[in-house]
Amino acid sequence: MVDNTKSSKSISLEQYGIKNAKVNYQLTPKQLQAITVEKGMGKETANGTLAINTGKYTGRSPQDRFLVEDDYTKDRVWWGKTNKAISPENFNFLQSEIENYLSGKEVYARDGYVCADPKYKMNVRTVTEYPWSNMFIYNMFLRPSEEELENFKEEWLVLCAPGYECPEPENHGLRQGNFSILNFTKKIALVGGSAYTGEMKKGIFSALNMILPVDKNVLPMHCSANVGKDGDTAIFFGLSGTGKTTLSADPNRKLIGDDEHGWTAENSIFNFEGGCYAKVIDLTEEKEPDIFRAIKPGAILENVVFKDNGEVDYEDSSITQNTRVSYPIYHIDNIQQPSYAKNPKNIFFLTADAFGVLPPISKLSPGQAAYHFISGYTAKVAGTEAGIDEPVPSFSACFGEPFMPLHPTKYAEMLSKKMQEAGVNVWLVNTGWTGGPYGVGTRMKLKYTRAMITAAMDGSLEEANKGNYHTHSIFGVQQPRICPNVPSEVLSPRSTWNNDEGYYQMADKLAKSFKENFKKFEDYANDEIMAGAPKVR
Repeated sequence: MVDNTKSSKSISLEQYGIKNAKVNYQLTPKQLQAITVEKGMGKETANGTLAINTGKYTGRSPQDRFLVEDDYTKDRVWWGKTNKAISPENFNFLQSEIENYLSGKEVYARDGYVCADPKYKMNVRTVTEYPWSNMFIYNMFLRPSEEELENFKEEWLVLCAPGYECPEPENHGLRQGNFSILNFTKKIALVGGSAYTGEMKKGIFSALNMILPVDKNVLPMHCSANVGKDGDTAIFFGLSGTGKTTLSADPNRKLIGDDEHGWTAENSIFNFEGGCYAKVIDLTEEKEPDIFRAIKPGAILENVVFKDNGEVDYEDSSITQNTRVSYPIYHIDNIQQPSYAKNPKNIFFLTADAFGVLPPISKLSPGQAAYHFISGYTAKVAGTEAGIDEPVPSFSACFGEPFMPLHPTKYAEMLSKKMQEAGVNVWLVNTGWTGGPYGVGTRMKLKYTRAMITAAMDGSLEEANKGNYHTHSIFGVQQPRICPNVPSEVLSPRSTWNNDEGYYQMADKLAKSFKENFKKFEDYANDEIMAGAPKVR
């Protein structure tokens, strides 16, 4: 439902230490867009969509993300490279700095909530320095009704001040002037020095990735989800470039959400968000029709380049490869309303294996599923980063390591338990290379991947194989021999190579990468998870 109404309520920010500010409360997207353009902070595309530039930072700054180390976090958080600690004293200093910085300014306040399931709903008040940052929150968080706003009480507060940089960062526990910090005791998220909107979104969702499993017995997941006509839910895990958004956008199924979900003890899946935040580099209507059509007034384009006629040049990456669009989920036609559904019947782990080793689809045991979930494997290929001229394995724990405060095995054990309770099928899908590694083989055809996923979901893959799967000699996964609408020879990566020795050498190489990556988890992983590891010859 579209709700563009401006609230009749007004609020003060004095209780947060923000004094004498001109507060624009709950403005509509249309109003916020007009202010953004009027202030010269953005411009409109040929079709009237707002386009802004996030300035110095065109992506998240993971090295400048911190969690306050306090009684709630100190013995729970997996401290290290991903989760860096900052003291309560340094946080208090930075909070007062941002409050003083925003005082006396024109600011934008918005009340919204996250978690579509009413039982887990969490109210969030966001105060932003820029109008378009506030519009982003309208798009990405869930939108309360007028009635809900009347008695709104936030659980968390987000303060976003891109114009504030800490002048002496090293004296306050920081690496440099910008920062994104979560304080679980005060329930405040601070963003300073960066206008990249994803810092606000990922701040709150990182908070949920701690609160939901610790306090609510809900498994948080970095995944997309959709539901079929018969109420059968499917979830898709995958890192960037594996096809998560593409494969979950199915014309025959309703989208629940494209990025963040919770799996409850009551056997339901719910979306955290009220919108989508998608990459638009090289976007075409043919490749991503849902995203392309969602880019209309109400959406926000980030860091794109214009053609002379006011249209966007989606191929131009001169500002950044990470060009983005945010839009409210109702910009997509085929959505599940409200954004939750029952237990999943199928889970898909998507990987773009540039080594050409993993089968295009295979079935996983609970132990293998937990192992692959913790590993979070995909591969980088030549041309994606300077200096990469052959495939490089890339691992991100739980397919979302930068946003996971707890140790990855905590999430994996929860996933394993829930999968077994629900009797869910778990599939590993290789959307990467076949017939050889990158540079020799070819990318798996999208139509075959779609056919495999459809067959897994409608039960015809199981029916066709009736337990007669082939066990992969190194990875131990169950390879189907038959799949409707897919040539049988495609199903065996070894046969597509036409070079057994070369195939097994590459499979060994990949298996060793998995094992090397997993060493840091071994002390925390149970026997079942360890049994899911590949075998090195």
